[in-house]
Amino acid sequence: MEIYLKLFEVLFPVFFVVGIGYYLGKNNPKIDTTFITNFAADIGTPAMIIYALTSTGTSFEIFKDYFWYFLIAIVAFTFIGIVFLFFLKTKDIIRELPPFIMPNTGNMGLPICLFAYGSQGLGVAAAISALIILCHFTLGIFLADRKFNINVILKNPPFYAIIISVIFLYFKIELPVFVENTTFLLMYATIFLILMSLGIALTRFKIFSFKKAFISSIGRVILGPIIGFSIIKYFNLSGFAAGVLLIQCSMPSAVLNYLVASIYSPKKIVDSVASTIVVSTVMSFATIPVVVFFALKYFN
Repeated sequence: MEIYLKLFEVLFPVFFVVGIGYYLGKNNPKIDTTFITNFAADIGTPAMIIYALTSTGTSFEIFKDYFWYFLIAIVAFTFIGIVFLFFLKTKDIIRELPPFIMPNTGNMGLPICLFAYGSQGLGVAAAISALIILCHFTLGIFLADRKFNINVILKNPPFYAIIISVIFLYFKIELPVFVENTTFLLMYATIFLILMSLGIALTRFKIFSFKKAFISSIGRVILGPIIGFSIIKYFNLSGFAAGVLLIQCSMPSAVLNYLVASIYSPKKIVDSVASTIVVSTVMSFATIPVVVFFALKYFN
C-alpha cells in the first residue's frame, strides 16, 4: 500500500499542474505564453540546470556516466524511429525523427524524478536533461533544417549553464550560498510554469493523423522504457539513478520538438510533429504511472 501512496505523491502534483494549464488554455484560448517561454529559456532553465547539477550531491562521475547511458538510449530511439517511420511510409523520415529521439525529460521528467527520488534523483535527471537540451539545439535543428547552425547553440543560455555546471562538478567547486538559494527559487518557479505551459500547449496543438501519431507514440512511450530497461540490465545498473534513467526514457515527445520544427520545417512536418506530441503526452498519462511504479519498486 505504501508504494501506491508514494506513486500518488509523485504523480499527482505534476498531472494537477498540467491540468491547471489545460483548464486555463481551454477557457482562455488567447492566453499569451510568450513570457513563460522566454523566462524558461533565458532564466529558468539555466537556473534549474545549475542548481540541479551542482547542489544536489551529484558527482562528475555520475553526470558523465548517465550522460553517456542516455546517449546510447538516443541512438536506440533513432533506430526505432527510422524503422517506425519507414513502415508508416513517411516521405521525409529525417525531419520527423525528433519526436522519437528527444523525450520531454525537462518539463515532465525533472519534476517526476524529483518527487520520486528527491534531490539526488533531480541531479541525475538534470544530467540526462542537459543532453536532451544539447540535442535539441544541435541534432534537432540539423534534422529539421538539414544543416548545422552553431550560432543557435552559442546564443542559447542553457548551453552556458551546462558548461558552468560541468566545470563546477569536475573541479568540485561549491556553489556560493546566495547563488544556490537564487537558483533554487528560480528552479521551482520554472517547474510550475513549464508544467502549466505544457497543459496550455495541449489545447493548441491539433491532431492531423491520429493513426500515424498513435503508432509513433507507441515507439516513444512504450518502447522508450523498454530501451531504458535494456540499458539498465546490460550495464548492470541499480539504485535510484537506474530508476531515473528508466523514468526519463518513458517520457513523451518534448514540446520543444514542435518549436524547432515550426521554425525550420515545412507545415506538413510541423503538423505531424505536433500530432505526435499531443498523442504521446496523453498516452503517457497511462504509461508513466506504470513505469514510475516499477522504478520505485525495483530501483530505490
